Amino acid sequence: METIIGTLFALIIFFGAAGLKIDREYQRGVIFRLGRLNGVKGPGMYWILPLLDQKAQVDVRTKTVNIEPQETVTADSVTIKVNAVLYYRILDPSKAINKVENYQFAVYQTALTTLRNVVGQNILDDVLQNRDKINTKVQEIVDEVTEPWGIVIERVEMKDVEIPSAMQRAMAKEAEAIREKRARLIKAAAEQEASIKLAEASEKIMDNPAVLELRRLQMLTEIGAENNTTTLVMMPSDFMLLAKRLSDFIPEGNNKPKLNE
Repeated sequence: METIIGTLFALIIFFGAAGLKIDREYQRGVIFRLGRLNGVKGPGMYWILPLLDQKAQVDVRTKTVNIEPQETVTADSVTIKVNAVLYYRILDPSKAINKVENYQFAVYQTALTTLRNVVGQNILDDVLQNRDKINTKVQEIVDEVTEPWGIVIERVEMKDVEIPSAMQRAMAKEAEAIREKRARLIKAAAEQEASIKLAEASEKIMDNPAVLELRRLQMLTEIGAENNTTTLVMMPSDFMLLAKRLSDFIPEGNNKPKLNE
């Protein structure tokens, strides 16, 4: 009798210990009783029926999926390679286990095909300049697909875009031409502005000719800098005009005017 009681007691302890489960804070246990879903338990310590209950453990932390480089053709017929990284998290562990066979592989394949399709719908300039727009579009599509699986897509980021070398040279030439065009426009605008200022200055000089003489004196001070061996003498324009008028009174040849005359 004592042997039977001891055996029963040992079996109770064994089954009690066998049904004791512990999950960490980031883990959940999906319990199946005789093959049917019985609920989700955890985190912490809980107990299940040995031999009748089966447990599938699920990690609910944010997971990172590295999408390998994919070769795709953009909307303007340029072949490129793109890769990205995707972050997702399980919201409903029971759906992640029961709705899809392998949720990790399913999320990866969905992100892979979606990235290739979305990039193929955009031209190369949009892929290079509007990455946020493409990331948001991929995230929305993948999140819509994985929502029935109890999975939420937190973020999608394109890491790198590989462009053929011939296209890189063409883009470099295009960028150089655009910068040259911009430089010429800036130079033309500067010349136009300078001509307007010169016209305004000439009007003020015509109103007050003394301003021109002051400007000449200022130029002399600028030229006569330190360690400068060049001396420049500037004559007012009135002197030149006076000399021209005097030359008109001097006859040509030897016919010099007489003092008596």
